[in-house]
Amino acid sequence: MTLSFPALLPTIATDPIHQFKIFPLLDWTAAGYNLSFTNSSFWMMVSTGLVLAFLGVAASRGGLIPNRIQSLGELSYGFIADMVRSTAGEEGLKFFPFVFTLFFFILGANIVGMFPYAFTTTSHIAVTGALAIVVILIVIGYGIYKNGLGFFGLFAPHGVPLPVMFFLVPIEIISFLARPITLGMRLFANMLAGHIMLKLLAIFVVMLAGAGLAWAAWVPYVLLIPITALEFLVAFLQAYVFALLTCVYLKDAIHPHH
Repeated sequence: MTLSFPALLPTIATDPIHQFKIFPLLDWTAAGYNLSFTNSSFWMMVSTGLVLAFLGVAASRGGLIPNRIQSLGELSYGFIADMVRSTAGEEGLKFFPFVFTLFFFILGANIVGMFPYAFTTTSHIAVTGALAIVVILIVIGYGIYKNGLGFFGLFAPHGVPLPVMFFLVPIEIISFLARPITLGMRLFANMLAGHIMLKLLAIFVVMLAGAGLAWAAWVPYVLLIPITALEFLVAFLQAYVFALLTCVYLKDAIHPHH
């Protein structure tokens, strides 16, 4: 078991993919399995801790007249509750804690990854894919628990002629199985592409300035400002889309015949 703290902050490199490299901070192997604590794990804990700190501070005061942090916390609560209620119905509110946690975990990881030297955990398909698999397993598990075999009526809509069923059912099954793939890939691809674009522009600034072309370096530098703002927006939107689609899938588990 060895510690490697220098890997905590990635070194500056001209390779735009270097920022996504996973480094072990604590090497640990047990029963032939690599259980190392990595920089990805560390920044996941950082983002989770920041979210818990924000929610803790927002909920600690509990004043009749809320301050700014309390108001933001209450708005966040109401925002997710309305999304669950409008998508999955009143019965879907039993999944509110799960959707709320999912949204803030992704949002926290996305926002933290926007800062220099931090690590974007949601830029790895292993993380986003695992979240998507958890979502789909909950959908299948609860769907069968609540509806029994009637859950599989999701693949055979009412009122469809029998000959059409032979074509429709396989399409519905394939579409359902593709949900975790598209859910995980969408978040992973957006965060990966956005950070690569930002890194490339930053590299252009340094290379042009180093080559004595300071006047040309202003072009990518100016572009960095709106694109960085756009990436912060994408960080929120991707968390929202992931949570919203989770609500849509949960609706199918609650009401498979609708």
